[in-house]
Amino acid sequence: MSEITPFRLDVPQADLDDLAERLDRTRWPDELPGIGWDHGIPLGRVKDLAERWRTTYDWRAQEAKLNALPQFTTEIDGANIHVVHVRSPEPDALPLIITHGWPSTVADFLDVIGPLTDPRAHGGDPADAFHVVIPSLPGFTLSGATREAGWNVNRIARAWAELMDRLGYARYGAQGGDWGWPISNALGSVAEERVVGVHLNYLGSPPPGDVSELSGEEKNRLERQKAYLASPAGYWQMQSTRPQTVAYGLTDSPVGQLAWITDKVTEWTDPASGIDDDRLLTTVMLYWLTGTAGSSSRLHRENAARGGPPAPCPVPLGVAVFARDLVRPVRRLVERVYDVVHWTEFDRGGHFPAVEAPDLLTGDIRAFFRLVRGR
Repeated sequence: MSEITPFRLDVPQADLDDLAERLDRTRWPDELPGIGWDHGIPLGRVKDLAERWRTTYDWRAQEAKLNALPQFTTEIDGANIHVVHVRSPEPDALPLIITHGWPSTVADFLDVIGPLTDPRAHGGDPADAFHVVIPSLPGFTLSGATREAGWNVNRIARAWAELMDRLGYARYGAQGGDWGWPISNALGSVAEERVVGVHLNYLGSPPPGDVSELSGEEKNRLERQKAYLASPAGYWQMQSTRPQTVAYGLTDSPVGQLAWITDKVTEWTDPASGIDDDRLLTTVMLYWLTGTAGSSSRLHRENAARGGPPAPCPVPLGVAVFARDLVRPVRRLVERVYDVVHWTEFDRGGHFPAVEAPDLLTGDIRAFFRLVRGR
């Protein structure tokens, strides 16, 4: 099947009523006095968010924002794929496929879609316009659960190439962070003749080899990356080894899902920029309403089983490094294996720049693709 079907989000009121009832019946854990964040997200923070979720958060308003965008679904390689597809009014716009990560959703990009598709209306140069394609990853939120094993980053990249074919785009760019890093790289490999360039807002440094010529700052970046890889966060260890076990609690308890996501979003966000609580709750809602806590976790398991890092990307690369991201790459090491034509270091922003610093991300995407549009 290659049919592309219009999609509109319309959550049954019964699902919202069920959520409210579950929140009312939450069985709260105890907490050691004065422990703060040392053992995880504090009880008071989760209670405050749950109360907001139950009483003042307006899902229908968030639903309307998403429904203001053209959305579609299509089946590729046996998986349902949901996609936001916004065409630019500019006839020479470059198609751009943007890949989110975990625990992100297509809603993260609400603030960048307008400036990317219609720069003229947002004080920019119309020559920088894009037709924007933002799929929900297989097994994530509005794409629904995957129905078989094997959905690793390479398979997703092949699905993205097929998706762009179906949309009629023979030449395009790719952008991503988090899972969008290896998926966009892989897309550049499987569709090298079509992808004009890849822009990343997150990636790790390749193995350094001799570090004698590195600066103190570069060595610090490598040490932080080494420490992160040597002792992965608890969520990563669970999702990459026991995603099914994780799924029971997160699928049954909205507060469990809330705490699981909020813990990581808080840790990975620049405190100076932050993420609005309603934006955070929209992320949680999309995972909760679709019941995809388990299936989205499987990508960690699938990629761990695949073994080894993703293959280097053969097309030109642009990199935006945000100050408070999980790890920050070392340019001279990245240049050993990538064709880096653009690199920017920002003094603010974290792991979710489309939400935290949409102005910086938009500007950097534009700047990189000016260099490769004619490729």
